Amino acid sequence: MSSQALAGALADDRRRAVFAAIVLGAADIPAVVSRTGLSARDAATAVRRLTDIGVLTDDGAGLRVDGQRLRDFARAGGPPAPAPAANPRETILRTFLPNGTLTRLPAQRGRRRVLLEHITERSFEPGVRYPERAVDDALRRWCEGGEADHVTLRRYLVDDLLLAREHGVYWRP
Repeated sequence: MSSQALAGALADDRRRAVFAAIVLGAADIPAVVSRTGLSARDAATAVRRLTDIGVLTDDGAGLRVDGQRLRDFARAGGPPAPAPAANPRETILRTFLPNGTLTRLPAQRGRRRVLLEHITERSFEPGVRYPERAVDDALRRWCEGGEADHVTLRRYLVDDLLLAREHGVYWRP
């Protein structure tokens, strides 16, 4: 992280509010939203940006400020060694599926595809045929509390050929 990247990250009011909320104990996107009053989308975007530059980390127990990286930066008077490259797939899933809830569908097709593949792999067995109601029930669980709806999610799964459909019956090809 460079001093320019850190200053740029914290110059934005929303990212500063998210940073403060996490310093004060918010460990996930819903907690950040509750403490800041930001939308889930704005909070997730700010968390992604702060995580990408190395100010925040998700250690499995939730979001936290990477104090060691900040201390290293302060001691060195300049940027510390770069943070290890994050797995892009994990970053996408952590951003759009915090706590297993789909906050929203990414606008970028590549990110959306990663997310859709993840949901498909965890919701449907290859070759098993599902009635539309079962598909809707499975997809509703992903959408509870987020901005996405199960109908839109189902449409994307069919359009991206992750689910096939015929006469109201769906299956994973």
